[in-house]
Amino acid sequence: MTEFMGELIGTMILIILGGGVIAGANLKDTKAQGNWVLITIAWGLAVAMGVYAVGNITGAHINPAVTLGLAVVGDFAWAKVPMYILAQMIGAFVGAVIVFFHYMPHWKDTEDQLAIKSVFCTDPAIRSPISNLVSEIVGTFVLVMGILFIGANDFTQGLNPLIVGLLIVAIGMSLGSTTGYAINPARDLGPRIAHAVLPIPGKGGSDWGYSWIPVLGPIIGGMYGGLFYQAIFQAEPSLWFWLGSVVVVGIMVSSMRIELKKQQTA
Repeated sequence: MTEFMGELIGTMILIILGGGVIAGANLKDTKAQGNWVLITIAWGLAVAMGVYAVGNITGAHINPAVTLGLAVVGDFAWAKVPMYILAQMIGAFVGAVIVFFHYMPHWKDTEDQLAIKSVFCTDPAIRSPISNLVSEIVGTFVLVMGILFIGANDFTQGLNPLIVGLLIVAIGMSLGSTTGYAINPARDLGPRIAHAVLPIPGKGGSDWGYSWIPVLGPIIGGMYGGLFYQAIFQAEPSLWFWLGSVVVVGIMVSSMRIELKKQQTA
């Protein structure tokens, strides 16, 4: 199997299982009406299965933010980045289409457009773009840092994917309730495109006005996570680390100012 097909299939598995649990939890008349704990655990297992499937072929990035985070610290070749990201996007789209077919009888009975859209892509609990961007940056920063932490330790052979899955569970339970923790541009954008083009009864809009946040936030967080690990844990700070620090702090300060201003004018 080629690396392109490996990333495509790994990401497809991620979305089949991850989008599948949201469909089971949110669509009408399923036997798995669930809650946040169910969703976070299933997403963690979805990541673990994707990593088990193709980890020995591609390293199982299955996430453009991870690919970029590893590339900025020199752990992955920049020449392969476009190919990996394209494969991840296609895999996420295909995975979402498979979820659509699997739950075919349930779409027409689900009147809640937000519930339908949630199967495919994320949306914020409180819509506040810069704060939502911060949430995605922080979640993906922790993800990439955590992956690098895990890689720096020795585990029993075959255990690493499960540990990565537990990292996803922890992020979802601790940080995910603000935006639905995309923490993966492909995970959100690929299925959002599927939502837009598939003939889903009563689906409503795909919320393209929000779509840039679960793409840009994870990219910033993933790259900064790699740069932070390199600068602090490997004692190799670079100019990009300092520039990234300025950008991230600037976004956070802007978010704070906006939220404080809202409180003052409320």
